[in-house]
Amino acid sequence: MGKDYYKILGIPKNAGDDEIKKAYRQLALKYHPDKNKSPGAEAKFKEVAEAYEVLSDKKKRDIYDAYGEEGLKGGVPGGGPGVNGESFTYTFHGDPRATFAQFFGNTNPFQEFFAFDDSYGSSSHDPLNSLFNISRSSRSSPRRQDPPIEYDLYISLEDILTGCKKNMKITRKVPRNGRLEREEKMLTIDVKPGWKAGTKVTFPKEGDQGTDRIPADVVFVIRDKPHRFFKREGSDIKFTAQVTLKQALCGCTVNVPLLGGGNMTLDYKNEIIWPDTVKRVQGHGLPFPKEPSKRGDLVVSFDIRFPRDLSQKTKNMLAGILP
Repeated sequence: MGKDYYKILGIPKNAGDDEIKKAYRQLALKYHPDKNKSPGAEAKFKEVAEAYEVLSDKKKRDIYDAYGEEGLKGGVPGGGPGVNGESFTYTFHGDPRATFAQFFGNTNPFQEFFAFDDSYGSSSHDPLNSLFNISRSSRSSPRRQDPPIEYDLYISLEDILTGCKKNMKITRKVPRNGRLEREEKMLTIDVKPGWKAGTKVTFPKEGDQGTDRIPADVVFVIRDKPHRFFKREGSDIKFTAQVTLKQALCGCTVNVPLLGGGNMTLDYKNEIIWPDTVKRVQGHGLPFPKEPSKRGDLVVSFDIRFPRDLSQKTKNMLAGILP
């Protein structure tokens, strides 16, 4: 049973955007670990952030409503409502403070709690001023930050295996000669071995410059580029080998490609290959993100190709031979 994001935020399933924002605001302020030191507050703060990120995004919410958390995080069956027929998966980035900062911008959301408390009459006695780096003057006219600009960055499994650098060109507005003009800027992303799909790389304040708002962060989201042979499952990679019914019953050798080049031979000359036969080759998958010196496995399954038709003579022969 997956998480009930509506229950986490305490809202009905038909709640509108304003209700979702109001619920997140109240709960995020209540459980923020810099304000709430009770056990479990930090975990609740993270849970509330994840619920808000899903329900405040129409695509994520539609998929969640249709398929639940498993469909949202494990891929929509059959492609579902993904873009251009591609499956859509979502994994929470794990940083609820980033969600909090994006929601409240550069304002001090806690100031309302001290508005009528004379003990906080000066900024030098306000313990939260240092946390949010604001002054009384900025409270009266806060600058908000534009929402992050996200780009999907498709990386091949070969590049995930070894790591790589990607130079990405962005276009933004900058002040020049008294007006805003477009310029191109190159951002370099150092992709680490084993990075998972959904990993986010953030370049702070690289959006449009010279506006009355804080420039947006530019965020690149790592995606798996479709591969000819393999499909990733965590740090494992899956390969499906095709064999004929004759090979499956009578024995054969199977050549399996390896990620990064070369191949290996699996010997099934003295074995029967069943439809559910799986061979796990240890250490031939992708590096573990937090321990790149170790790798996942290559998981080989089999697609047994049956003949489309048989003559009556062949059927009679098989009937007499097979148990």
